[in-house]
Amino acid sequence: MDSFVVQYNSNQNKLMRKIIISILGVLLIVASVFIANAIVDSKTTSKPKPEKVIKSVFTEKVKNGTVAIVVPANGTIIAKRRVELYAEVQGVFRGNNKLFKAGETYRKGEAIIRIDAAEYAASVQSAKSNLYNLITSIMPDLRLDYPEIFDKWQAYLSGFDMDATTPALPELSSEKEKYFISGRGILTSFYNVKNLEQRLSKYRISAPFDGVLTEALVTEGTLIRSGQKLGEFINTEVYELEVSISKTYSDLLKIGEKVNLVNLEGTAEYTGVVTRINGSVDQASQTIKAFIEVNDKRLKEGMYLEAKLDAKKEENAIEINRGLLLESDQIFVVRDSILDLIEVKPVYFSDKKVVLKEVPDGTVIVSKPVVGAYAGMLVKVLENESENPTK
Repeated sequence: MDSFVVQYNSNQNKLMRKIIISILGVLLIVASVFIANAIVDSKTTSKPKPEKVIKSVFTEKVKNGTVAIVVPANGTIIAKRRVELYAEVQGVFRGNNKLFKAGETYRKGEAIIRIDAAEYAASVQSAKSNLYNLITSIMPDLRLDYPEIFDKWQAYLSGFDMDATTPALPELSSEKEKYFISGRGILTSFYNVKNLEQRLSKYRISAPFDGVLTEALVTEGTLIRSGQKLGEFINTEVYELEVSISKTYSDLLKIGEKVNLVNLEGTAEYTGVVTRINGSVDQASQTIKAFIEVNDKRLKEGMYLEAKLDAKKEENAIEINRGLLLESDQIFVVRDSILDLIEVKPVYFSDKKVVLKEVPDGTVIVSKPVVGAYAGMLVKVLENESENPTK
């Protein structure tokens, strides 16, 4: 009995030990979880609340007025009077007083090109001699049968110079005289001589006006062929600028209107006049060509010029930078330090500017683009750059 009691107590002790160990294990696990959460929470940093950013904007107060719409156009100038030199006869190019080189200047009537015409000139002299002989042969008949016209034909022979251009024949005053002169072959011989003399003149090309040679394609001693291009000759006093204008403003341009011109560098200004306007519209670009005449000794052919054409004046309008106009034809305004949008009516666009209408006077508009702007955005208005928009 005593041994049974001892064994029972031993089993009770083992059971109690297991229960205590189990409870301690559970407590240890729970404590570990709390400690781990505490460690994690201690490493988490709190995010600071973002501060509200208020952007600064430049503004200006609207004052509608008259805006001059200036249409820009550009191009290169060319001489208004230019001649392409072509040979109509064949021969060897002979030297002249001046070298046939680009940049050489010539006065009106001065020989630019001389082609060797010695052989052809001899044939002309032969034809003139035949004409002179024919007229001489009829003089005895005129004295006997037509004494009333003898004196004028005698005067013609006396003034006939073999080295000069053949003078016109005396006027045929009657039918009898016409039949007589024509029947002797004098008219045929005369017009043959004039034809040869006309062709002989083509061996010498003279300057049609004061100017400069801009292109020389032959040199002395070259064998020139008929139809060959020899060079180009221009007048350096008057130039033309050809510009393309939108058909929208075609009816606003007028012949005689003055135009301001500037060079590519913007260092020189010139004044031109609209002299011609094409009557047809280019199908591809829907533009009309206008021609501006300009006269200035500083100009050279091929210079690039920009023209500013005063197309029209728009009343009750303002002009702002194109970057301020949104695609929906709206602009930003400031009302009580808050951005807002208003509808506007654009009437003309240039490269950098846009002309607007229907913007009420006194409206405070944003004068410089604001990154990320939206309606309802709180802003800080800086000191105005100018009281009024550019007009």
